[in-house]
Amino acid sequence: MLTRRHGKKIRLEGFNNLTKSLSFNIYDICYARSKASQIDYLEYIDEVYNSTKLRAILEHVTKIIDAKIINIATQDYDPRGASVTVLINEGHIPQGAAFAHLDKSHIAAHTYPETNAHTGISTFRVDIDVATCGMISPLRALDYLIDSFESDILQIDYRVRGFTRDVHGRKVYMDHE
Repeated sequence: MLTRRHGKKIRLEGFNNLTKSLSFNIYDICYARSKASQIDYLEYIDEVYNSTKLRAILEHVTKIIDAKIINIATQDYDPRGASVTVLINEGHIPQGAAFAHLDKSHIAAHTYPETNAHTGISTFRVDIDVATCGMISPLRALDYLIDSFESDILQIDYRVRGFTRDVHGRKVYMDHE
């Protein structure tokens, strides 16, 4: 596997143990004074960010980062909220692939809509994690994910954990620019 690091090409050897994780906490805040306004806000959030819509967003993320979908699980919660998890792979999908491989990457989104009847403050939070192994970089989906949610507050965390080795056995801690 050939990659570029600090402008130089390096050849990686064996399994790439680097995990690249992009995590978002996205918040929307609304002041809804009346009970009817609070219900309208929550119904709007449920319509715009239900599991079907989240699934479409995460499926598009897999295309942007050039990953293959192995499995998708979705859940809409009662009374509010939704979750979607996508198990992805860098290359071809092996015949008879199981759904619990630890060497696979994943994307997950969880929503948390709520309202406070006493203060009139209604909030919507979505937590998104894009964790990839191998040469897939979650950073390629950064702009799309930011644009997919109308947010007032956005918290982003990017981490690279682990290491891989070059053909000479030396440890490599970052496989991308």
